[in-house]
Amino acid sequence: MNTANYRFWILIGLVLISGFSQGMLLPLLSIILEQNGISSTINGLHATGLYIGVLLASPFMEKPMRKFGFKPIIVVGGMLVIISLGIFPLWDALWFWFILRMIIGIGDQMLHFGTQTWITATATENTRGRNIALYGLSFGLGFALGPLMTRLLSVHQALPFIISALLSLLVWSTLIFIRNQWPEDEIDSAYPTSSVQRFMKTIKIAWVALLPGFGYGFLEASLHSIFPVYGLRIGHQVDMLALIIPCFAFGSLITQLPLGILSDKYGRKPILLTVLSLGIICFSLSAVWESSVLGLFILFTLAGMCVGSLFSLGISYMTDLLPGNLLPAGNLMVGIMFSLGSISGPFIGGLFIEKLPHVSFFYLITIVLIIITGAIFFQKDKHQEQQI
Repeated sequence: MNTANYRFWILIGLVLISGFSQGMLLPLLSIILEQNGISSTINGLHATGLYIGVLLASPFMEKPMRKFGFKPIIVVGGMLVIISLGIFPLWDALWFWFILRMIIGIGDQMLHFGTQTWITATATENTRGRNIALYGLSFGLGFALGPLMTRLLSVHQALPFIISALLSLLVWSTLIFIRNQWPEDEIDSAYPTSSVQRFMKTIKIAWVALLPGFGYGFLEASLHSIFPVYGLRIGHQVDMLALIIPCFAFGSLITQLPLGILSDKYGRKPILLTVLSLGIICFSLSAVWESSVLGLFILFTLAGMCVGSLFSLGISYMTDLLPGNLLPAGNLMVGIMFSLGSISGPFIGGLFIEKLPHVSFFYLITIVLIIITGAIFFQKDKHQEQQI
């Protein structure tokens, strides 16, 4: 195995364990807080700590990466996550855990910023979709396995945190076997030198490629936090809802890699428009058949197969549109848009089912997907040379 492939698979392993720790933390803390008698409203607000950490840290990461390279950013991010996981059991206090959640958000964003930028910067145009799809697949797999750790609560409350911290430390230690690299330097004096200028340039060139990241964050967060509430209100049982929701993630694992490969062959925009259109159909049908458990099982799986890859396809599309020297800013903007979607999804979804109790929650998701599809469809393709 050559050096580039070896590095790629180590980065994929890091993303897998990051997904695992995030997938464990969300349900684990929700269950513990519920058992401690914390209200569902406070429980939900507490969960935003991770995304707040992402938003707080994102604007300050690009310059350190340009100065120190990819590897130190990932190392520091990993240590923040490992240390935070390790000290969760030391003090059972709501505010303390919220701070730890924000620190893990910062650490995870450093990890994803470092790995995403490193993978996109070193991938060829013919393998970009495949590599980013494997990135999304590994995170999704880890995220799906993480909730299994909640079973260890019956043994001891500290056990899931300790095991996750040790697994993270084991995987992060593989970084010692790869050499550091740096992002592409500025190519001329006309290139924007401040982070704000680079963010504005990124938005100007690739704003349309940032929308899938927002859409995926909105979709994932609202399905996990608001759909259970809506499902109970329309008569579904808790046990059934617990089985329906993972179908979306399962569906995304099936098609993540094939869609990435197809986007390499046929282009990012056509594949995005296709999966978004199919996703609109799936969620429109979900609104019609929302009272059928079997119907939701099937449609959630199909929806996951279609729009469960929005995040990775969006990263690939963004990489196609941006010059190499704007990739760090582009990857940061994708993370920011995902976090904004993750925060706004539960809020808008909760407001929707409160103010429009007789309108299907799935119509809200359908509207969001239609807006993103329209923006991508009507955006004219331009050559990179003309854009910069």
